[in-house]
Amino acid sequence: MSQLRELIQHLERIAPLELQESYDNSGLLYGDPDWEVRGVLCCLDATEKVIGEALELGWNVIVSHHPPIFRGIKRLLPDDHTARTLTLAIKNDIALYAAHTNLDNKLENGVNQAIASRLGLEGLDILFPRPENPATGTGILGTLPGPLSAADFLNLVRERLLAKVIRHTAPPNRAIHRVAITGGSGAAWIAHARRRQADAYVTADVKYHDFF
Repeated sequence: MSQLRELIQHLERIAPLELQESYDNSGLLYGDPDWEVRGVLCCLDATEKVIGEALELGWNVIVSHHPPIFRGIKRLLPDDHTARTLTLAIKNDIALYAAHTNLDNKLENGVNQAIASRLGLEGLDILFPRPENPATGTGILGTLPGPLSAADFLNLVRERLLAKVIRHTAPPNRAIHRVAITGGSGAAWIAHARRRQADAYVTADVKYHDFF
């Protein structure tokens, strides 16, 4: 068995912590680097149910995309789901590690590349590159193998991303060829997608006024 520190080193070779945004909280959130790893459970969100699954499996490490500790926590009381999750992990010595925006901000082997691959995009580039390292940054831009009508593109998104329902603005009166993607909440990057001449912008969440 490997130690937790070896797993952390492996994860941070894939998604270095220096790539995370200033507001983020990626990395080891609970655990001892000297612990022996009995098994690793990967998930989007580390919830009570996920902790329970790890307990059933006898595994002691959870790697999530979203950090369960994101903003300041002032108390751990049973009426809060985050507090219950953290308490359950701590009582059972289950390590919590998050790879969030540091995994988003990669061109290769990142979250956005995975989405772009599902949509069949080619010629991938960072949507909003970091000045100090243009190979990293927010979002991805790519082209479809051939132009699609707006209706066909929306069907492609729904089918390839296994989404029963998608929300979209009024489709443009032109074919969709150039596509921008941000895997998280991407309202802040809509203007960049337009400047990069994207025909469509796919993102996980947009607040009402931004969407409007």
